[in-house]
Amino acid sequence: MDVASDGHTALEHALAELCDLVLLDITLPEMDGWEVLRNLRARSAYLPVIMLTARDALDDRVKGLSIGADDYIVKPFAFSELTARVRAVLRRGDKFADIVTYEDLTLDVVRSRVTRQGREISLSQKELQLLDLLVRHSDRVLSRNFIAERVWDISFDGDSNVVDVYVWRLRAKIDEPFERKFIQTIRGRGYVFR
Repeated sequence: MDVASDGHTALEHALAELCDLVLLDITLPEMDGWEVLRNLRARSAYLPVIMLTARDALDDRVKGLSIGADDYIVKPFAFSELTARVRAVLRRGDKFADIVTYEDLTLDVVRSRVTRQGREISLSQKELQLLDLLVRHSDRVLSRNFIAERVWDISFDGDSNVVDVYVWRLRAKIDEPFERKFIQTIRGRGYVFR
């Protein structure tokens, strides 16, 4: 968990770190929660945001949901309610954007179908999960450990080359036959899709 004490820092962390969810207060110094939310939605449609605030007016709740919050919780709240709502929003997030497009590549997660320039590309389930992770975090460097935890639900072992092997297989299918290459290696850090 990362904590930010002002709006600028919150926005910076949310965009730079690989967050699963943001709990956002409205009353923040430097940049209020409304502005943080607007900036987040302009740059990331996929990052779930729950407003967590003492402002309980109907207009505030409607405003929060209208500008992109996935949920709005008024203080004081029961911790069990917060955790239940976090789980609910994360479950919705798993189903959100079943079809993802990046330039000439289309990924249909539900149908396990990938096309590039109109050509269908056959991927294994793990290759599909890896591509989904890379596309949804495009322009962000993903470490081997992050990839291993998300795709294989394991901690990365420095001696293991499973991530590298699957990235190599994925490149052979979605990059090699095409002029434009998406997957890049960032030496010593991991991989980036851009």
